[in-house]
Amino acid sequence: MRGRRGGIKIRAVRVGVLLPLLVLLGVVFAGSSSQQHPTTPIYDVALDFNDTHHLYWRIDYLKEEVEFEVHTKGKGRQPWLAVGFSDRGLLEGSDLCVLWTDWHGRVHFQNAFVDSSLRLDAADHQDCQDFRYKVRDDVVKFTFSRKFDTCHPHHYVIQRGTTHVVWSWGVGPLYRLSGVLAKGDHTGMVRVELLKPPLPTTTLDNTQVLEVRSQKVRVPAEETTYWCTVERLPDSFAKKQHVLQFGPVIEAGNEDLVHHMELFHCEYPPEVTIPKYQGPCAAPDRAPEIDACKRVLAAWAMGASPFVYPLEAGLPIGGPDFNPYVMLEVHYNNPRLVAGRVDSSGLGLHYTRRLRAHDAAIMELGLEYTAKMAIPPHLPSFTLSGYCVPECTALGLPAEGIHVFGSQLHTHLTGVRAWTKHIRDGTELNDLNRDDHYSTHFQEIRRLPHTVHVLPGDVLVMSCEFSTKDRDNVTVGGFAISDEMCVNYIHYYPRTDLEVCKSSIDSSTLINYFSFMKRWELQATSREASWRQNYQAIRWTPLRSGMLGDLYLNSPLSMQCNKSSGVRFPGYWENIPIPHILHPLEPPPSPCSPAEKVVENDSPLMN
Repeated sequence: MRGRRGGIKIRAVRVGVLLPLLVLLGVVFAGSSSQQHPTTPIYDVALDFNDTHHLYWRIDYLKEEVEFEVHTKGKGRQPWLAVGFSDRGLLEGSDLCVLWTDWHGRVHFQNAFVDSSLRLDAADHQDCQDFRYKVRDDVVKFTFSRKFDTCHPHHYVIQRGTTHVVWSWGVGPLYRLSGVLAKGDHTGMVRVELLKPPLPTTTLDNTQVLEVRSQKVRVPAEETTYWCTVERLPDSFAKKQHVLQFGPVIEAGNEDLVHHMELFHCEYPPEVTIPKYQGPCAAPDRAPEIDACKRVLAAWAMGASPFVYPLEAGLPIGGPDFNPYVMLEVHYNNPRLVAGRVDSSGLGLHYTRRLRAHDAAIMELGLEYTAKMAIPPHLPSFTLSGYCVPECTALGLPAEGIHVFGSQLHTHLTGVRAWTKHIRDGTELNDLNRDDHYSTHFQEIRRLPHTVHVLPGDVLVMSCEFSTKDRDNVTVGGFAISDEMCVNYIHYYPRTDLEVCKSSIDSSTLINYFSFMKRWELQATSREASWRQNYQAIRWTPLRSGMLGDLYLNSPLSMQCNKSSGVRFPGYWENIPIPHILHPLEPPPSPCSPAEKVVENDSPLMN
């Protein structure tokens, strides 16, 4: 699957084991854990572009801890290496586990924080446990474990969703750890989902692989490039197939270059021909028909595992009513501005003609793609919510409901947190999905830990927290990357007619708001201006920003309760009241007893 030409290819495959269990020679996971967990998946990610530093990890849900192993290629004399966690990928405030050697040649392993001056400060309580290390063939290998929640103040809590893993490397030896500049000689950050849910035990016997790949792209010497390739599916997809799994097909040597990829379906009637295309996704001269290639079929981001469908469902692709054109979008990350690199990476979809019991489908939850919603500037935090109201799920879902097994949270550049609440008869249930360290640069379709059963009459509330500290003007909703979105693409079965369940503020309420701002706040808004123009005409202050937030929380809704054809379900979908939670969900019990939360002065680990 590596190093081949681009385009679309099909090949037969027989695969016996689906789990990403790696056979790693020379790993030194603490103790004999490989014998204790013979079938536990091992995940991995390169920490830097040259793969000088590589991270492996394994999850122990019973112990509520993660076992880590780091491989770093030796260079220099007695180097030190720090690996740890950060809320947003910045070194300041990060929680690190540091391997270092002192001037006597003794090896230490310590927990440290990065202070406001970007220097290492050894932690009072050491929560980097079970340290072991060895050196072989000029490669340093060390392992350690970390509890999800260490129960000590200031230590990072490992949660579901995105984790920003930060690292630093420097030349040693050191006299002591505290006071060393945290960035060292080299530093970096990768985003991963550490707490991956267990995948279903299945096989891909008698399946074929559809590879949709870029075609020998000469990647520009620019930091960021979005490259799009439009192709026609082979004639065999005139009959319906089921996709059982999809994942990356990265050209060998370009693992550092391919940041994330998405495969879209071109939503046209089956007889419509789309011009084939390969080039920059935002090229002004590309055919306008390509703009309809927006329905997400598959998505992958660096560090992500293959996405696996449940045993009872598959993603339908092809058939007499399916337009045969798809578009691959590849995000190339080239921060060193290297010229002359050529890539033919893409996505591989495992599919079969043996259809499973249910067709899987995708439903959009959240905010409409409209400038009716806005985020004022210079705010560290502002939350917007889109609603899937009970009136819509009552009409759109079958009596037995649907089963949600996957989710892709989506914002543009200012999103920092995203979550979807699930409400039934006024009672808040467990979140459908949540990412408290969300990054728009790491958008995966993720399997949920447990399938979520959604019934007719249930409410789904998609919320996003945004930060506009660095923006001087208002950000409105829309399709442009400088605009914003708040959407959850949920993957579920069985397929229904309900494809879009999203909201915005009621139009008449917003008209009255702009009239109020003109009359009482003396702002240059008007009935003749567009939503965007009116928001941009307001001189935003903290008070006016707070007023807008209150308006969104307490105003009726305009609903998109749409079928897959784009037609709304019957009914009047304006001035819909916001559904409220009558019985909030109790917070989960803390794993930490009061005694465990006491900070102790433990001595650093040493080996």
